[in-house]
Amino acid sequence: MEMVDSMIHGLWQQNGRMRLWRKWRAGSLIGVVCLSLLACSSDGDEIEYKERPVEDLYNTAMDELSEGGSKQAAQLFDEVERQHPYSVWATKAQLMSGYAYYKADAYPEAVAALDRFIQLHPGHQDIAYAYYLKALCYYEQISDVARDQKMTKDALETLEEVVKRFPNTQYARDSKLKIDLTKDHLAGKQMAIGRYYLNKEEYVAAINRFRIVVEQYQTTTHAPEALHRLTEAYIALGVVKEAQMAAAVLGHNFPGSEWYKDSFELLQGRNLSPERDSGSWLDWIF
Repeated sequence: MEMVDSMIHGLWQQNGRMRLWRKWRAGSLIGVVCLSLLACSSDGDEIEYKERPVEDLYNTAMDELSEGGSKQAAQLFDEVERQHPYSVWATKAQLMSGYAYYKADAYPEAVAALDRFIQLHPGHQDIAYAYYLKALCYYEQISDVARDQKMTKDALETLEEVVKRFPNTQYARDSKLKIDLTKDHLAGKQMAIGRYYLNKEEYVAAINRFRIVVEQYQTTTHAPEALHRLTEAYIALGVVKEAQMAAAVLGHNFPGSEWYKDSFELLQGRNLSPERDSGSWLDWIF
């Protein structure tokens, strides 16, 4: 959040905007303008159309934003683009609209505004920030593992796009950290489903889920447990070689893990031991 706000503070300072803002603050007539602009239509959602100078609209929006009226600010930034679509202020307002909607937790509207900015201004100096802010809109909607994980997948996709497109930026560095957390969350969802199937003794279904964790999310914190659960499920099915292999891979990569101790004891109780077999699918993963 600090990096997002810091970026916006920088945007305010560009091209004399802060100077215009201070100038506006000193004027008394703009207060009347602000009241007129905030007059709503009968449904209470849209700002009444009343043509105003672009600087007045833009700086009124900035004042609303600084005072915590994020949703109102976003609507005013949208009004800048609507009334003055060909001005340089319209471009700035598109990005600021995305930020204001983000601050208001209105994520779908923020994404729509940012997508418009990205589509219309792919070479803009702040394009990396627009991609990053869009990623944050998805990231901050990540829900508990018990719920649908579409937003988590969208967050992962957009964060990876930031890293791919802008690898040497501060946004890429922060995105990499969030990618790790996002993958851990997705792995946690697979583990929750796998445990459910394991408890129901639906071993093949459980194995399929644990394999997803091992194959796609092997660098997450869930990998050791996934390997242990694979050992359990394979033993239950009587697939001894795969159980030994899963335990061997677990012991090789996480030798001090409690999960390895549990797997070792599970095999030992059946007069078996961890054993690596180059013919197993696990061999090329770890």
